Amino acid sequence: MASVFIPFSRFIVVVLANFAGDADECIDNDGAMERFAVIIPAAGSSTRFGAGRNKLLEPLAGEPVLQRTIRAFERPDVAGIFVATGISDFAFGDNVVLCPGGSCRAASVCSALAAVPNDIEWVAVHDAARPLVSRELIDRTFAAAVRYGAAVPALPVTLTVKQADGPLPARVQRTLPRHTLWAMQTPQAMRRADLVEAFARCPLPLDQITDDVRLLELSGQDVWLVQGEERNLKITSWQDMLVAETLWRETNQA
Repeated sequence: MASVFIPFSRFIVVVLANFAGDADECIDNDGAMERFAVIIPAAGSSTRFGAGRNKLLEPLAGEPVLQRTIRAFERPDVAGIFVATGISDFAFGDNVVLCPGGSCRAASVCSALAAVPNDIEWVAVHDAARPLVSRELIDRTFAAAVRYGAAVPALPVTLTVKQADGPLPARVQRTLPRHTLWAMQTPQAMRRADLVEAFARCPLPLDQITDDVRLLELSGQDVWLVQGEERNLKITSWQDMLVAETLWRETNQA
């Protein structure tokens, strides 16, 4: 399908699990493969990357970060890739549907969601700046979503986390129990209809929604966690880019 531009449209309990399902879990009862629309919000300003450069256009092993992220989802169970962005000087492929980016991440996701056809049951939202997501991680996230309704890869929090009212200096209110804390990654996968409903019922301003499944939590739906990967880092700074380059070489020379 050719790249098209779609105009913007308005529109928990958290259960922890180390689900190790495989792609076979993405087969429905009739033996057909469940198909996902992948939403990639790519309208951020890259402020923290510095030097007035867009991190998504920076080369990673000879190819732009955004292109590597898109390539990760060129797979048989992905029916379409919907990129919400204001980037114009980029050669998007025929498998990409372009949508306008919003004023915040959630607004960009909502914009792309409006372009997803109603006959696609499942959607997955993935950070444009996570180009090293592996096939195995996508497999188990998709499989867990199909099994449980919504799934997100996560890593255990290894640092001690204190709650306090900022800005610093600030008095510590309490120490959060680390064994209950998980750091979210993407892709975050769920039923398209559930996400549409969650946007419609969201009680918060969209700029306060920094995590896609937070919308589901607010609407009372369950979200399951699966094992994430350290290499699935989000590129925020130029130091992250150096780490990504190293991880890319290690993976592709192994």
